[in-house]
Amino acid sequence: MRWFLLGLFGAVLMQAGFAQPVQAQPAQSQPAQEQQTPTPPAPAQPAAQAPPPAPAQPPAQAQAAPAIVGPVYAVTYFETAPAAVRKTNAMLRQFSAATRKENGNTELTVLHEIGRPGRFAIVEAWRDKAAFDAHGAAMKALGDKLQPAFASPFEQRVFGSLSIGATPAASTGEAAGAVYVVTHVDVFPPGKDEAAALVKTLAEDSHKDAGVQRFDAVIMEGRPNHFHLIEVWSDRNARAAHVLADHTKQFRAKVTPLEGALYDERLYEVVKKTD
Repeated sequence: MRWFLLGLFGAVLMQAGFAQPVQAQPAQSQPAQEQQTPTPPAPAQPAAQAPPPAPAQPPAQAQAAPAIVGPVYAVTYFETAPAAVRKTNAMLRQFSAATRKENGNTELTVLHEIGRPGRFAIVEAWRDKAAFDAHGAAMKALGDKLQPAFASPFEQRVFGSLSIGATPAASTGEAAGAVYVVTHVDVFPPGKDEAAALVKTLAEDSHKDAGVQRFDAVIMEGRPNHFHLIEVWSDRNARAAHVLADHTKQFRAKVTPLEGALYDERLYEVVKKTD
């Protein structure tokens, strides 16, 4: 009974505003668990790396062609204005006579191209490199004198021997009707050895041709994939027969696939003393 009265009395008080209902206290949250400092993950092992590339090697130096030992040959090309041809011929004759007296000279032949008389070639042969080098100043002086007449200046190629005939060069090409042929053979470097063998064989076979006065094969200094053929024929018929000879046709068929430039063949006649 007593509990009933107390409850009733409390309700009356609350209604009269004398008592506030007891607010339920929110449940106290449990103290946060002590956070453990996470153990940092072990650093990821880098994927196996390929070893660093070896330092790039410098490109292999092209093996320098050996210096010319023994006789030296040179062919110098140039072109003058047509009106200057006569004066050029006279100057070249004087130069040729003076050069043949120089120490170590074994040939100096001046040629002009058949059908294009303003185009000249000077063919030289020297006992050795020292004699050839000593002549350089005289050649430069000639170029300086010819400068006003030039359509195209001196362009010189220097060679060592590959196959040289027995006939002295100085005694060839002077007879009436004789034809000089100077041919430049240029092959790609990988074919240089094969080409050298082909050129040498052609020269040796051509020494037996009818009407041949000279057939020399030379190889360029510093460029062993470049060759010159220096030929002299008694007349055009002899030269034409050589072109159609089996050994010549076989040479052309074999060397053509190796060529780096067109087969450059030019016909000349000697600038004679009486021109």
